[in-house]
Amino acid sequence: MNFLFAEILQGLTLVKILTAVSVVVGLSLLAEHVSPKFAGIISGYPLGAAISLFFIGLEIGPDFAAHSAVYTIVGLGGTQAFIYGYYQVSRLLDGRSKNLNVFCSSCGSAAVFLIAAGLLNLIRVNLPEALVLASALIIVFHRLFKKVRNVLIEGKARPDWKLLLARAFFAAFLITAVTTAAKVLGPRWAGLFSAFPMTLFPFLLIIHYTYRTQHVHAVIKNVPQGLFSLLTYLAVVSLVYPRWGIWLGTLIAYAGATLYLLIVYAVRSPLFRINRPTK
Repeated sequence: MNFLFAEILQGLTLVKILTAVSVVVGLSLLAEHVSPKFAGIISGYPLGAAISLFFIGLEIGPDFAAHSAVYTIVGLGGTQAFIYGYYQVSRLLDGRSKNLNVFCSSCGSAAVFLIAAGLLNLIRVNLPEALVLASALIIVFHRLFKKVRNVLIEGKARPDWKLLLARAFFAAFLITAVTTAAKVLGPRWAGLFSAFPMTLFPFLLIIHYTYRTQHVHAVIKNVPQGLFSLLTYLAVVSLVYPRWGIWLGTLIAYAGATLYLLIVYAVRSPLFRINRPTK
């Protein structure tokens, strides 16, 4: 019986790895062949957090995952603190050695996330309160990035697949670590750490290392625009996982997140009007 259980866990780990690798590679291709703007928006779509919560629900239970989802909503403040920290450090070190810039931006943004997560863990909220807090923070960070230019990638570099896969497996490691540690962490910390940009972070590293700092800033600028989609997903998960289970609940949540994006771009909300990209 124990052998069977170990085999199941190994199979789940393989699925986590394959899913994370596919997401990071896909975002990188979108940034090059569509635009950093579009990739930034899509990176706010339910990706890393959705993968984490799904496997938390699968391995621990839908009620645990639903409770965690409320704190993942709160943790979106930490997600945006992360990208703001990355933006500020990379901006200050622009013109310096690229390796130094990438390293310092990574360390600085990770530190900012941990500080934000620690502060957010002090807050006790229910679902409506979490939604109000997260929505307010999304609007604030959207305004903070308002003056950042949307730039297109020209003269696309030849893909370094070894580097790309290394970053992708890093995302897979983070997702596996969060879902594995969820039982020890409890639903609050599991939810907050699920908000860590597990697929966005390695994607930023790829764009920053391969292209210019302005390109990674264009991605960062547009992340908050997609986070209301993730907010919708998480709210639905917290409501439907206990009732419908993780499989049907995930489908319903993704349908809600996708519907939100379709509605927003159909009505072209002034709040999220995107400036025309510049070269």
